[in-house]
Amino acid sequence: MIEGRAARAVYPGSFDPPTNGHLDVIERSARCFGEVVVAVVVNPQKHSPMFTLEERNAMLLECVKHLSNVRVEHFRGLLADYVKKIEANVIVKGLRVVSDFESEMSTALMNRALSDVDTLFLMADQKYSFVSSSMVKEVFFLGGDVAALVPAPVLRVMSAKRTVSRSSS
Repeated sequence: MIEGRAARAVYPGSFDPPTNGHLDVIERSARCFGEVVVAVVVNPQKHSPMFTLEERNAMLLECVKHLSNVRVEHFRGLLADYVKKIEANVIVKGLRVVSDFESEMSTALMNRALSDVDTLFLMADQKYSFVSSSMVKEVFFLGGDVAALVPAPVLRVMSAKRTVSRSSS
């Protein structure tokens, strides 16, 4: 509770694709906050994502349907502006390794300066500390098994996408 009301947390990311590590942070955040908004960012710096914005939203919705206090949205622009728009109290970020903290710290400080909202860092469960969306995509497209790294709805969409790309080759 923050100031007598349930806090609204924002968990932003590109989620291309959502991983079990992402889901772990979402589930743990849902236990801590009255509401968690999983905010899929449209990031112009990340060229040619594997999944469309609509696909990422749909996969996340399927993955969090068991969590009554979690909703999925998307946004463009500054996270600080989005946080103010939806009146969030905190930004949640997952950290896998020390280098994540190094890159996220300055972003957290900038977001606080722009929105007066703090960032809460959650350490990744050690079983997901090596998992990143980019690594999952690379392993998957090289034929590796990523079933233990992504939720079942995500694996289904990934497999369908691989089947479509093979048949169009």
